[in-house]
Amino acid sequence: MTSDFEAQLRAVSLRVTRPRLAVLAALHDHPHVDTETVIELVRVDHPTVSHQAVYDVLKALTDAGLVRRIQPAGANARYESRVGDNHHHVVCRSCGAIADVDCAVGHSPCLTASNDDGYVVDEAEVVFWGTCPDCSAESTANDPPVGRK
Repeated sequence: MTSDFEAQLRAVSLRVTRPRLAVLAALHDHPHVDTETVIELVRVDHPTVSHQAVYDVLKALTDAGLVRRIQPAGANARYESRVGDNHHHVVCRSCGAIADVDCAVGHSPCLTASNDDGYVVDEAEVVFWGTCPDCSAESTANDPPVGRK
């Protein structure tokens, strides 16, 4: 896998460094994580990597298009390595879990604005909100039996 990450970095003219490889690996294995979680994951194998280095790597990888930054309303920014396709996200209102949702059409943008005001639209971002299966099951388990309160 490391050779794939090295090739990705070289393809966008970024130097191959241990922090960059570690961040790419962390995001590959743990999609939709926030910056603090990326730092924790990177430090498992590279304990001396600074917070600032991870922030800088995330910015460079995002700017280069190797990483996607998403920020659902009211949540911290999250990062994922799934790029190059048009997909959306579903967010649990209870625990904050995020999952990918493939676009119905598959190419950008997969939605057409009713009035684009002359803009050249190249992306549509949709965030679905709801309750994940685990939180739904937990909620159902804690509900009183029907007819009792």
